[in-house]
Amino acid sequence: MTEQETLVQIQEVLQHLEHVSFVAHRDTKEAMPSVEPQGAADTLLWIETARDLFFRDREGGKSFLRHTPHMVEQTGSVRAWVEQAAAFGKWVNGWRALEGFLTQAGDVWQAWGAEGERAWYDMGIRWCERGIPEGRAYFGADFRELAGGEGIEGLRRLMQPAETLYLERKLNLDVFLAGATIARALVGSRGLEAWARRGADILQTGRSRGEAYFKLESEESLKHLLDTLPGYRPRAHSRFLRLIQVAWFGAHVSLEDGNWRPGRGRPMVETDGVRLFLPAVLESRDEAVVAVLHAAGHLHFDTYCGEDIEALFREMGMAHPPLDEDQRITWRPLFAAYAERMFRFQLLFDLCEDLRVNHRLQGRVPGFLSRLLRLARNHPAPEGAAGEYYRVALGAHESLITGQGLDARLQPLLSEGATIQDSFRIARALFEDAAFPEIDVEGREQAYLPGLSMNTARAVYPRKRGEPVGGYNEDTDAHADQKAVQEKQAELPPPQAPEQRQNDPDPDINVPQENTSGSGGRIGVGIPMPAQVDKRGVAHRQTLEGVPYPEWDYREQRYLSDWARVHEKRLEESDPDRAELLLAEHAPMLKRLRRALELQRPSRVAPLRKQLDGDELDLEAVTGFIADKKAGLSPKPFIYRRRTVQHRDTAVLLLADMSTSIMAKHPSGQGKVVDRLRAGLMMFAEAIESVGDPYAICGFASRHHDNVNFYVLKDFHEHTGPEVRASIAAVSGRLASRMGAAIRHGIRRFEQADAHHRLLLILSDGRPADYDDGGDSRYLHEDTRMAMKEAVDAGVHPFCITLDTSGSEYLPAIFGPGHYLVLDNVDDLPRRLPEIYLRLRR
Repeated sequence: MTEQETLVQIQEVLQHLEHVSFVAHRDTKEAMPSVEPQGAADTLLWIETARDLFFRDREGGKSFLRHTPHMVEQTGSVRAWVEQAAAFGKWVNGWRALEGFLTQAGDVWQAWGAEGERAWYDMGIRWCERGIPEGRAYFGADFRELAGGEGIEGLRRLMQPAETLYLERKLNLDVFLAGATIARALVGSRGLEAWARRGADILQTGRSRGEAYFKLESEESLKHLLDTLPGYRPRAHSRFLRLIQVAWFGAHVSLEDGNWRPGRGRPMVETDGVRLFLPAVLESRDEAVVAVLHAAGHLHFDTYCGEDIEALFREMGMAHPPLDEDQRITWRPLFAAYAERMFRFQLLFDLCEDLRVNHRLQGRVPGFLSRLLRLARNHPAPEGAAGEYYRVALGAHESLITGQGLDARLQPLLSEGATIQDSFRIARALFEDAAFPEIDVEGREQAYLPGLSMNTARAVYPRKRGEPVGGYNEDTDAHADQKAVQEKQAELPPPQAPEQRQNDPDPDINVPQENTSGSGGRIGVGIPMPAQVDKRGVAHRQTLEGVPYPEWDYREQRYLSDWARVHEKRLEESDPDRAELLLAEHAPMLKRLRRALELQRPSRVAPLRKQLDGDELDLEAVTGFIADKKAGLSPKPFIYRRRTVQHRDTAVLLLADMSTSIMAKHPSGQGKVVDRLRAGLMMFAEAIESVGDPYAICGFASRHHDNVNFYVLKDFHEHTGPEVRASIAAVSGRLASRMGAAIRHGIRRFEQADAHHRLLLILSDGRPADYDDGGDSRYLHEDTRMAMKEAVDAGVHPFCITLDTSGSEYLPAIFGPGHYLVLDNVDDLPRRLPEIYLRLRR
């Protein structure tokens, strides 16, 4: 086609647009001058694409024409990006993704070149093919934020887990991106993979719970990130930070958890005039020391003196400071007169007050300023307005060391009688100085030196001038008080919907007291079926209750601190009638066991030497006594020997797996597996009671990592009476089996047993598994294996008895050779369980 023919076609398209749409014709005429220098052929391609997009989707055509001048300016061409834009026309509502593409494509071209832009586009088109909402999320996100400063490779690394999650878990891209960029900025690309992998496990337990994880709206997600964040963890070193306060101030301020979260600005130590609130992580130990001493210094040197604060409000024309419901002073009205410039004034006010307090603090804590300045010099100064304030603060604190160069307006702050009122008046004078630039809320946080923070971030309890600081008991940890407040405010989980309830005729299944609905499975499987996501599911609220335990993640080769939570409780159900039936049914077996057990009773007498009294003289002790007397010593007459029955010093805890799979039908079709389990526990209790060894019987079941239930059927100090027998007879299956957490709690319960030899007997019917293990069978296997090692290190001998005939495939890796037994016949359990224990205790 000749150029003349091409120009004719362009005019025909223009005339067509004029007849069809005034808006399309107008916008085309406005954008065409930017395209025409590229040649007639490219102009024709452009105008035909604009027409096609406009006819298919009016909004898409308008967006295409609106962004044309910018695209031509940025790329210097037409054909490449026009062909890319045309691809969006094949989807209904494709303009939603096209708008994001055209908004950024030119900037991507400038930043990464033609190849980088093409790679960025190709990734986005793949998301569009999965759905326009996915494409819109991709193209609508700032490409620089997605790349994380690592170019196209950074984008690929970010999108790789997103694609895996979409393909395997159908996680929408916008949900993933809500937290992924923040997570990567905190823990890096490798940490992001672990964060996404953990989220995939949680997503399998419920859609709402998984989405909350990826949006950083759940405690599970925040905890995982905080556990992997690099830096110094002040809460883990709270005793050290309290001792530092005691050393320099003679008392310490209570330390509590702050409300800082990843992605919410810079972590700082804050105060309410009574307590210090610590962030989860700070950059270094030095910063933590400086931050705690500095914040405590504000309390010791009367920053929050009620008399002075009232004077500040009077100066601003208010009769008295406003108080909240807890009688704390709120600062915002004090700065309201500065309207949108309040952040500038607040920063200047903090600069003055920090200088006053740190000058006093240097006299109390030698070397404090040197430590602060070392941190500030090593920290890169922020850019823009924040950098100006940072350098002013750094220069002012350096002047405190050198004694020269301090701004004359700040000099009054160094006098002995200076108060916060002086800081406020000087800040008002500095506010009139145009040399201090305007600053926004994001820039304000970056303007503080390391270890310093916003003094008015929280409402504060007013203090009396010179009031002693540190009215808390030094042996207590305020973290427990904070936890109690959080627990009180936490809402109860929503009740189970009627359509979700289990309606099984077996009363063992329907246990409404604990909402342990489930269905029978087969022996060898800890969960009856894979977790299913139905519609959007019920939101999961992580509990703060229970005893926290670490959990081993073999994929990351580290412990997840306080990841599992064990809730110890008595088994509320009881069935005395069934208990009597069990005893009657197995009476002959119990009679035989008791006859055999008589042989296990301690009968051998052993001599106890060197006693104050006894049956006969201990000749060796008598010889030593006489020798000591001859030598002029005054020995005590431990010269007798007494014979007594020798007892075995053994305690045992039987830990039974109470997952839903024990409700499976018996292989013979007669009854259920749980019937044999109840009989086995009952025979065990009666047998060990006859022997006289201290013992406990417990069970466990779980639903997610934060809901591991540990049921006490019989404690070490109890005797096997009617109540214990009724509890054993009421055992039923309930959900999954997170074995590692239960074992760790079992180890702790041995503290109640005064015995040298401790045996942990685990009765299971399948593999460890839970609803949030992501379908990775190895995950809880490895955690259970580590729990076994912890048991051995604690002096507890673990041994597993399983009803799973395939147990030999996985138990050697978990418990090790010789530390497990596979029962091929479920019916053997009542007879074999006591026998196995008696063999192990020898």
